[in-house]
Amino acid sequence: MKPTTYIFALFLSLIAASVIAQEKISISHQPYIQALTDSSLSIVWVTNKPAVAWVELAPADESHFYAEARPKLFAAKYGYKTVGTVHQVDIKGLKPGTKYRYRVYNQEVLSHQGTRVQYGNYVATDVYSKAALTFVTPKPSDKVSFAILNDIHGKNDLLSNLIGQVDLSKTDFVVFNGDMVDALISEDQMFNGFMDKATELFASEKPMYFSRGNHETRGPFAVAYPKYFPTSSGELYYMFTQGEACFIVLDGGEDKPDSDIEYAGIVDMDFYRAEQAAWLERAVESPAFKNARYKIVICHMPPMGGWHGSIDIERKFVPILNKSGAQIMISGHLHRHVKQLPTQAIQFPLLVNSNVNIIKADITADKAVFRVIDQQGKQVDEISLNPLR
Repeated sequence: MKPTTYIFALFLSLIAASVIAQEKISISHQPYIQALTDSSLSIVWVTNKPAVAWVELAPADESHFYAEARPKLFAAKYGYKTVGTVHQVDIKGLKPGTKYRYRVYNQEVLSHQGTRVQYGNYVATDVYSKAALTFVTPKPSDKVSFAILNDIHGKNDLLSNLIGQVDLSKTDFVVFNGDMVDALISEDQMFNGFMDKATELFASEKPMYFSRGNHETRGPFAVAYPKYFPTSSGELYYMFTQGEACFIVLDGGEDKPDSDIEYAGIVDMDFYRAEQAAWLERAVESPAFKNARYKIVICHMPPMGGWHGSIDIERKFVPILNKSGAQIMISGHLHRHVKQLPTQAIQFPLLVNSNVNIIKADITADKAVFRVIDQQGKQVDEISLNPLR
């Protein structure tokens, strides 16, 4: 490299570094609700620069958010406020059936040497020119309404259209049942692919649950994905309850054998599904599941189709679910609508949602109804379940 070329390149790099250094801290991806229970939840968001983070919580009363100093709940672990760009604040001790207002807040950390910390600017969600964000904790109820969609593959217009078929004011939560993108390449690509749109539409105020699809296992960012979607188990397979229903969310992993050339030797899905099956055996024996009036399983890949992943799901998960009294499994993956009634091998119905429909479910004390709705709002199919007790 010629000296003049080197000096010019160095000059450009210094300018770039200066621009980055002068860029103000901002919330690059807005907050969204995760792992909501009647007394707890997690709020997750992303900033463009490392910072400490907290949530300010207020009751949903007539007072202005600025009426008094609101309690600060920090993103912290092991007694330290965490510093980073992905922020997760876990809030406990909430009252069931209660509406809360919230604001997320950050202060940039410029440097940290020993116990000497240099702080920068603040950034927060707006509670001055617009209403504060809100969430509602569930209350004991025999009525639950939710929606499930899958296989969007980064098509935000499709996501918007499908969510538009749902009355969000009467919907308790939304499930993304996998393959929301083609692969996970980077943080921005993941958010641009579906989460920014989801946050814009509902996820800042309505909880969203995620069942990982096989396409979310692919790409250099796939290993980082779990920290954006915390669960009650700390794993990508988990359990939650809403009203009289208990939901088990499974992670089917990849659809081809681990040795397939497509995975370049980087996956170990057979062992992962065996590990998950051991957890599932314990989960179905828990009081929450055993005493539930409705037992619902969500898994991106169905135990059908003849590919290795689906065969392994049928081999490892289905015998446990048959014995447990599971009432339905809701899946995607096939990009077509399938309703399979119980068989001797799979003793519960399978509802496989296509990539262009959405499932609207309503659960009451008397019945659980799962309606498949197309993009024009027309009902395609339906399954009904009776309560177990």
